[in-house]
Amino acid sequence: MICKIFPKISLNISYLLLILLLLLAVTGTAMAQGHGPLYGLQTPTLAKGGVDLNVASMSLSTEDETSYMLRYLFSYGITEDLQINLTTPTMIERLRDAPRTRGNSNMPANGDIEASLWYRFFSNAFGVGKRFESTAIVGVSAPTDDVRGQVNVGNSVHAAISTGYASRTWYGWIGGGYQYYFEKDGEQLGDLPYASAVVGYRPNIFMGDYPKPDWRIFIESLAEFPGNNKFNGQLDLSDSRSTKVLVGPSFLGLYGAWGISFGAMFPVVQDLTPGAAKERYRLAINLSYWL
Repeated sequence: MICKIFPKISLNISYLLLILLLLLAVTGTAMAQGHGPLYGLQTPTLAKGGVDLNVASMSLSTEDETSYMLRYLFSYGITEDLQINLTTPTMIERLRDAPRTRGNSNMPANGDIEASLWYRFFSNAFGVGKRFESTAIVGVSAPTDDVRGQVNVGNSVHAAISTGYASRTWYGWIGGGYQYYFEKDGEQLGDLPYASAVVGYRPNIFMGDYPKPDWRIFIESLAEFPGNNKFNGQLDLSDSRSTKVLVGPSFLGLYGAWGISFGAMFPVVQDLTPGAAKERYRLAINLSYWL
C-alpha cells in the first residue's frame, strides 16, 4: 500500500512545485500562511498596517481522484489585534465528490471565495519571548461551483476560535470551528464542525537573528464531523454525519520578509457513510511575503 501511495505523492509534489514556480515567474511576489501552522487553527495576527501576500498550491487525493488548486490570500492588519483577509481560488482540477473540509484556518480547501476577520481578544506576554493568546475568526464565503457532491452549493458562514502558547522554542495551539451552508434551490450542504491541535518546535540551531534562516517543525491534527445534506428541507439519511481524523507534519521557514510553508496530512480515522470516497492524503505548499 505504501509503495502505491508515495510515488503518487512524489509526482503530486513535483506538480505543485511546478505550478508555484510558473505563478511566481508571472507575479514576482508571494508568501506562507503566517508564523504558525499550515493546517490547524492558530492565533497570530499582523501588526497594525501590516500586509501579508500569500500564494498556496493545494492538493487533496481520494481513492478515485485528485484535486489541484491555487489560492491567493491578501491580509491586512487594521490594528495589532484585528486583521482582515480575502482569499480567492484558481481551480485546476476539481473533485467530483469533494469532502466538506477546510484547507486551513485562512483558506477553504474547495473553490470558495472567502472574506474573514480575525480578532485576537486575549494576549498575555511573559518571560522572554513567551505568550499566551486567543483569537476569534468569522468569515463569509461564496462558491465558484454550482454543485458539490451532487448537492447544490450555497453561500456559507464560518466561525472559529483558537488559543495557543508560543515561546522561542515551543508552540502549541488548540481550536475548533463551524461552517454552515445556506440552502440553494431546495438543497443544502451539511454543516461542518471541526477541531484542530498543533504542537511545534524550533530547533536551537535556528534561533539566530536575520540573516540566518529560521525553521519551525509542527505536528498537526485535524478532526472533522460533516453533517447531513438536506433536500427540500428533509435530511438525506444516505449521507449521515461522518468522522475523519488526520495527522501530519508541516514545516515553516522564514528568511527576512519571505516565508515558505509545506506539509502533508494523512487520515488515521475514517468512519464514513456508505459510498463516501476515502481520502489518501492532503498536500499544501505556501509561499509568503510580508510588507
